[in-house]
Amino acid sequence: MKITDVSAVYLRLPEIKARTDSSQDALLVRIDTDAGVTGWGEVDGCPWVVKAIIDAPMSHTIVTGLRNLLIGEDPMDVARLWTKMYEGTLYYGREGAVIQAMAGCDLALWDIKGKALDQPVWKLLGGRYRDKLRVYSSNMFQFTPEATADRLRAAMDEGFTAAKFGWEPFGKDPASDCAYLDALRKAAGPDFDIMLDVGLIWDATTTIQRAKLFEPYGLAWIEEPVHPDDLSGYRRISQNITQRLAAGEEECTLRGFQRLIDEGGIGLAQIDLTRCGLTQAMKIAQYAADKGVLVANHNFTTDLNTAASLTFLSAVPNAYVLEYCVEPSELSRNLARDPFVQRDGFMDVPDVPGLGFEPNFDVIEKYAVGSL
Repeated sequence: MKITDVSAVYLRLPEIKARTDSSQDALLVRIDTDAGVTGWGEVDGCPWVVKAIIDAPMSHTIVTGLRNLLIGEDPMDVARLWTKMYEGTLYYGREGAVIQAMAGCDLALWDIKGKALDQPVWKLLGGRYRDKLRVYSSNMFQFTPEATADRLRAAMDEGFTAAKFGWEPFGKDPASDCAYLDALRKAAGPDFDIMLDVGLIWDATTTIQRAKLFEPYGLAWIEEPVHPDDLSGYRRISQNITQRLAAGEEECTLRGFQRLIDEGGIGLAQIDLTRCGLTQAMKIAQYAADKGVLVANHNFTTDLNTAASLTFLSAVPNAYVLEYCVEPSELSRNLARDPFVQRDGFMDVPDVPGLGFEPNFDVIEKYAVGSL
C-alpha cells in the first residue's frame, strides 16, 4: 500500500468572532492510498499556515512540504514517517506549526493503519485501560455570571457531571471573578466538578492570591493562569496552591511537556492530539506517568479530535478526564457522520477500525474554503 495524496482541507464558519474560540474553523488532513483506504487527521493551529506546510514543494532536502515527503510511502510505517517528516523540515520546523501539521498527518496515518488492519487504533497501541471516559462540558465564559451559570445548568441537564469555563471576560478583578464562581457553584451544588481555565492573563503572584480566594469553590483544577513560557511562574504556583495546576495546550513536543512537568511542576498535562499527534502523545503520556502526573486531552475543535482523544486516553494508564467542546458550532458538533455523544457523564471509546471518525461530507462541503 502506498500514499497517493495528502490534502489539507480548510473549513470556516461564515462569521469569525474575536473570541478565543477555536471551534469557528478547522483544518482537516486527508491521506489517500492506492488501496482505497483513506485516513483523516486534524490540526488545531493557524489553518492557512498549516496548509502551506503540507502543500509546499521541496526547497531542498531539509526544507520540504509534508505532502512531498509522504507521497509514495507506505502509510503503515507510522513511526518512521514521523521521523522522516521531522528530519525533512529541520530548517524551518522542530517546534510550533510544523509539528502541528505533522500531528494532523500522523493521526491520518494511524487512521489508515487501523482501517487496513481492521482494528481500532487503541488495540494497535497495546490495548485499552478503559472502554469509556468521564467527559466534561468545555465552555467559554459568558459575559455575565448568570448567563455563565445557565451554561452550567444546561450541561447538567445534558447529563454532564463536570464543566469547565475559560477565557474572557474572566480574570479582571477579584470581586468579578468571585461573582462568576459563586454563581457557578450555587448552580452546580456540591457534587458537580468545576474546572477553571484562566487564559494566560495573570502572573504567579496574582494566581497564588486568586487560588487562595477561590478555595471555597472547590475547583477541580486551575488551568493556564500564566504565559506558557513562564516556567518559573508555574513552579512558584505549583508550590503554593492547593488546587491541581493544569497546562499544556500550547505545547506540541515531548520536550515542551518535559519542561512543564520538570520545571513548571504541573499536576495535569493537557495534550492536544491535533497539535502533538498520536505517536508523540503516547511518549508524552509515558513521561508524565513516570513523573506521577495525570494526563487529559485538550479539545476545543471537532469530533475528529474527540475520536483521537478517546483513542489516546483509553490506551494510557494515567488518563484523568476527557474535554469536549460544547460551543454551538456545527463544526464541533456535526463534522462526524455519527457524532459522539455522552451519556451520564461518560463517552464510549470507539470500537471500530481506525480512529472511529467518519466525515460528514455535507458539513465539509458546506464550510470548505476552496476546492476539496
